[in-house]
Amino acid sequence: MAHLTVDIGGSPGTDCRGFCKYCYFKRLKKEESPEAFGCKYCLPFSKGCEYCTNGVREKYEGFKDLKDVADDILANLQIMDGDLERITISGGGDPSCYPEFKDLMEILGSMQVPLHIGYTSGKGFDEPEMADFLVENGLTEISFTIFASDPKLRADYMGDPTPEASLEVFKRLCKKIDVYAAAVVLPGVNDGEILEETCRWVDECGAKGMILMRFANREDQGLILGNAPIIKGQRLHTVREFGKIVARLNSKYNMKINGTPLGDPEIGSPFALTDEPELVEKLPKVTKKATIITGSIAARAIQKILDGCGNESWVVGTKKEIACLMTIDDLREVDLSRVENTVIIPGRAFVHEKEACEVLSADGVSRVVIRGPDMLTADAETSMGMTKNEVLQMEMDGFAELIRLINMYGN
Repeated sequence: MAHLTVDIGGSPGTDCRGFCKYCYFKRLKKEESPEAFGCKYCLPFSKGCEYCTNGVREKYEGFKDLKDVADDILANLQIMDGDLERITISGGGDPSCYPEFKDLMEILGSMQVPLHIGYTSGKGFDEPEMADFLVENGLTEISFTIFASDPKLRADYMGDPTPEASLEVFKRLCKKIDVYAAAVVLPGVNDGEILEETCRWVDECGAKGMILMRFANREDQGLILGNAPIIKGQRLHTVREFGKIVARLNSKYNMKINGTPLGDPEIGSPFALTDEPELVEKLPKVTKKATIITGSIAARAIQKILDGCGNESWVVGTKKEIACLMTIDDLREVDLSRVENTVIIPGRAFVHEKEACEVLSADGVSRVVIRGPDMLTADAETSMGMTKNEVLQMEMDGFAELIRLINMYGN
């Protein structure tokens, strides 16, 4: 199955009719030469690459010209193996705000392949008839951030100049294609009764599902770009509190409701394996010792699953909640007295292995740092379109690879 991604470029806040009040890229410092974090794409002895320097900051030029986008499409099609079965439109900016959006849709629609818009706020949809145009040109799936079904709240917090039209586009699309709603949840703003009404409205419209995103406002919650807080004085949900909200709402409506960072109530992810001891027994046995460093949310679940495979080492949970957003500063806070000579860090962490070795050997013990699997489980966005068996298979594959690394490099 060949899948084409069409990148239209653009930057948050610039190519989306302005920042939403809660946008994670808001308040980002404009630096000519930002410091590189380090990541898995860097060369072994050189910290810094395009991804961990500019990519993570969405530091790109404006939207690409339609001609350049078309040239990229043609070039990608020429090197593609197999029949094209799916096209996804994405970019740093919002597709609905792309100046030549209609022309782009007509070009892609002429290819007669199902189209998917990976994300849009809908702020660029000023006419309800846009829904019909999208469907006529092959759109079959869209992820649509609504924030709230209340147009006034949407206008205030998203900066949508035509909120009624945007919500009407959403409603019409729900009747014809697969639509997934999304909302960042701010306590005291769009939670409580307002969130209940939003979920009721989205469910009534016929959306396939809704992803609720807990608002992050601190560095330990993932704001690693030096721009915290996004909203000063904003009250926050704890991870567990938010997970309970998601589970309760999911039980009330026909559509599937997921939450990030927790969780998928129907599947039991992240880390659905914690409730599947018979599957854990089928994983390889841990025969050596290595310290796993991860985020605070994942630590307990990873420890439980590995312990079920014979593990005797400590899984370190840092203050950073999300493992793939860990930086070198998180490693500096680790208690080295309990760390094995082999350390495995998250595959997608923003850390350079050479620098990690130096930090984790600061007590005089020379340690080896290995980058682990990219994913051990499915986040809410990923599991939304997956079955429980598919999620469990992803976890089985991820943990099998992690255990292989422990047994290969461990003490």
